[in-house]
Amino acid sequence: MTDQIDRAKLAQALENEEDLFHRAHPKSYELYQRARKSLHGGVPMLWMIRWAGSFPVFVKEAKGARFTDVDGNSYIDFCLGDTGAMTGHSPDATVEAINEQIQKGITELQRRFKLPYWQFALTATDANRFALRMARLITGRKKILVFNYCYHGSVDETFITLDEEGTPISRPNNMGPQVDPRETTKVIEFNDIAALETALSARDVAAVLAEPAMTNIGIIHPEPGYHQALREITRKYGTYLIIDETHTICTGPGGYTASFSLEPDFFTLGKPLAGGVPAAVYGFTEEISQAFNAKLDKDDADVGGIGGTLAGNALSIAAMKATLQNVLTDEFYAKAAKLQEKFTAGVEGVIAEFNLPWIVKRLGNRSEYWFRPTPPKNGGEAHAAIDPELDRYMHLFALNRGILMTPFHNMALISPDTTQEDVDYHTKVFREAVAGLFG
Repeated sequence: MTDQIDRAKLAQALENEEDLFHRAHPKSYELYQRARKSLHGGVPMLWMIRWAGSFPVFVKEAKGARFTDVDGNSYIDFCLGDTGAMTGHSPDATVEAINEQIQKGITELQRRFKLPYWQFALTATDANRFALRMARLITGRKKILVFNYCYHGSVDETFITLDEEGTPISRPNNMGPQVDPRETTKVIEFNDIAALETALSARDVAAVLAEPAMTNIGIIHPEPGYHQALREITRKYGTYLIIDETHTICTGPGGYTASFSLEPDFFTLGKPLAGGVPAAVYGFTEEISQAFNAKLDKDDADVGGIGGTLAGNALSIAAMKATLQNVLTDEFYAKAAKLQEKFTAGVEGVIAEFNLPWIVKRLGNRSEYWFRPTPPKNGGEAHAAIDPELDRYMHLFALNRGILMTPFHNMALISPDTTQEDVDYHTKVFREAVAGLFG
């Protein structure tokens, strides 16, 4: 357990790593101070203020599975834009297609994800927002349902959680919500079939918005039979099912949906879809298409809250087509999954060597280690296991030795350009970090 840790020793180790970080990144610090004059918090996205080291690393160039910062430090990138660059940085096929601006790509989406109709957005957040609007319009219902500690970008309705007594509350630090999410959303724990039945039985929920496996609070797999129950219960009560594959596209070429034969009414996907170019899609069934068209007032469609001026632009679609056809291929997933197995085995070997009550969870080319002895079955259990101080130490230790992990998680992705040597180096650094605390 994490209470075995000598906290004074951990604090000193963290202080040492922060001092090393500052000494190794003077130009990044200078640019950070400059950025603070125009960007709130000195960062383009507010979550970056939490980056280990007290200021962000400024990147000079990136290619494949590596990048170099403005101070000349080179890194193996296991973060990969938290899936946004899962394809590797600037894949040649995508860059070539962007330059040529190829403008087609619909048939590839139909082939992979088995849904007939698609629309484009620039982010998965918008794709989810648009799907939710469609579901509410068709059903006439105001509520949606999500899972505790879910991840669906910055969709307003999803910033809801359960307190220790199981009562729905707005997520802590939910910044300036337009509406209290308790007015729009029901929230339950993942893998709880009884709670799902109860929540939907009132027939006031337009849609369940779900990751097929939870990913932003550790990797939490569905228990056997859960997805079958989810599909049966949503249909029973006239509730649509939206599967968000923005992170779980790591599972395979068709995401978790294709790998496990799920049957969603809507499918949303963003982040790695266009190799780093802003692009997202949402697909839906023939039934949805017909029901939506019946409710749609075409004269007011441009101000109805669905769609964006730059969604579906030629650049995004060109990059999307090239990425799907040339980068996120069967061959890539086969190679990446094997390397991720070795990554996981390396971490598990260190955990076993030091007899630590920690675990590693894997999904396709994504894995994450957790400081608890058993796999959590839902978001509440996973959140209770978070140790921010230990997380920060592990991240900063790796960063100071040329490895970037995904912030606020102990998560690593494998890109087409990641090598066995990269994986082995991570194992070495991970062992050194652990030895620094337990050796």
